[in-house]
Amino acid sequence: MNGEARIRRVTRVEAFCRPFDWEWPKRNRDFIAENWKRRTAGKPQMFNGRVLLLQDVQFEQDLCRNIYFEVDYADFLGWIDKDYPDPAIANGFAMGALRGSDGAFICGVMGNGTTNAGRIYFAAGTPDPNDLRPDGTVDLATSLTRELAEETGLAEGDYHVDDEWIIVQRWPTIALLRMVTLPVPAEEAAARIRAAITAQEEPELQDVRVVRGAEDIDPERMPLFLQSFFGWVFDQR
Repeated sequence: MNGEARIRRVTRVEAFCRPFDWEWPKRNRDFIAENWKRRTAGKPQMFNGRVLLLQDVQFEQDLCRNIYFEVDYADFLGWIDKDYPDPAIANGFAMGALRGSDGAFICGVMGNGTTNAGRIYFAAGTPDPNDLRPDGTVDLATSLTRELAEETGLAEGDYHVDDEWIIVQRWPTIALLRMVTLPVPAEEAAARIRAAITAQEEPELQDVRVVRGAEDIDPERMPLFLQSFFGWVFDQR
């Protein structure tokens, strides 16, 4: 299932949350409980809240339509740590492809207290009930800017967000990216973000990395979908 990525551009993304009876967690309660205990050892900031996973993705011309459902975070982590045993489910999230005015990208290095400590990728988070609207839609655009603010300290007035979405499908991940461009070079922006991280009481990031070209892709610490995205971007230059 972890084959080559499918990458496409769309002008619109629609997302909805619908009830879904996920069988896998019901059959794996003991594993999920033990896995959660292992995962949270020494990480008191982790809590078992609710998150949204993808049960369906469809494309219609320039539209990407996503259907989510709610699960416990512990169930989500159990699914990850069992090596994604249910191929009908995917982890789908919005993500800002942050870059400086010079075109270089800026990724975060996840902090030691997080689930993905040491991993390198753009600021992002799995959607959760905070992203739900009264009409049942999932506000992925706001999720993107909120995660940027929480992790990097950047506010919406600090950058420009492209209207276009870039969908990177590399199961079990579906990343919905928008280009986010700062008015300053990447190194200057990276210094500002590092200062913001230092000022945070419980930062999610421990550092940032500037990615200028294919030589900066880290196959050990970057997820496959991000490696695919960077390869696609740099091939177009």
